[in-house]
Amino acid sequence: MTGSGDRPPAGGGPVTPPGRGRRPVTVVSVSAPLRAQFFPDRIGDRLTTITDATPVDDHAALTGVDLAPLLARAEVLVTSWGVPRLDAALLDRAPALRLVAHTGASVKPFVTPELFARGVAVTQAGQGMARSVAEVALAFTLALLHRTHRFDHALRAGTSWDRAEQAPPRHEILGCPVGVVGASRTGRAYLELVRALGAEVSVYDPTLSVADAARLGVRLVGLDDLLAGSRVVALHAPTLPETRHLLGARELALMPDGAGLVNTARSWLVDEAALVAELSGGRLDAALDVFDDEPLPTGHPLRALPNVLLTPHQAAGTVQGRRRQGEIVVDEIVRYLAGRPLVHAVTPDLLARTG
Repeated sequence: MTGSGDRPPAGGGPVTPPGRGRRPVTVVSVSAPLRAQFFPDRIGDRLTTITDATPVDDHAALTGVDLAPLLARAEVLVTSWGVPRLDAALLDRAPALRLVAHTGASVKPFVTPELFARGVAVTQAGQGMARSVAEVALAFTLALLHRTHRFDHALRAGTSWDRAEQAPPRHEILGCPVGVVGASRTGRAYLELVRALGAEVSVYDPTLSVADAARLGVRLVGLDDLLAGSRVVALHAPTLPETRHLLGARELALMPDGAGLVNTARSWLVDEAALVAELSGGRLDAALDVFDDEPLPTGHPLRALPNVLLTPHQAAGTVQGRRRQGEIVVDEIVRYLAGRPLVHAVTPDLLARTG
């Protein structure tokens, strides 16, 4: 068995463990409230048993003086949202670093080529979020089909009962044509849920083969056909140059009157100005968890539209989902210690293809 001085290969191959029976110095750069969600009870106990873990409440401490001695010895860095970019300057302060384990999904905001160049393995816990986000997307889908958001808006606004009763036609999900943009982890979890309730699902995803679509029980179609033929369109695509404003004014105009758009993925995918313009006319409905500006400004026009259901980017925040994310991180550290391949490794190629 090799010693801890040997760097692991970048990506998902076997990683060189730090030595049997030794607990690697680990910096857990996760705020106290999130640590309580990710690493409660036995999950936290596992983390502190297998590693010499030090919690850091503020990401800014990673670049400060006080943490320098600890960072210099850290072999594992556990991260959460808002961690600074792991560039050469920061990595110079962490020469022993071998593994970065992210409690979230996308590592694009902070992972740099320098990290891979130094042979540091990267992993993430996005799989733990898939079910939670898929369930919210399902809840959004049902709300749009039954216009519950319109009724809620009307009654809260003091609209008369007779007027509040008025809404566009409502539909059941049984036999409903649902379009899914992106067969991602969350996209697959969502399509499994809506198919179980009887929806007829079409998918647009250039990376998905016809055979894969058949195995998923869905129909593979082009984007225009999906938009024109779906009563509800749910977005689950990654953040890539080619997905920027995938849905603009032209694409939104293809959606049938009364259709609904669900976005629990990324605002990157939709031209928000075009969406606001379309929604302002009342032709479409939407349920949104993500926005160009977060927090969503109090005066934003989306807040005032009765045909829009809004949540503050919290689709993934379930108790069970957070626990799964923490378990994934701990399991990946265990694999690192055993020199086994990481199950959720992020390689340079994968990072270029996902959001």
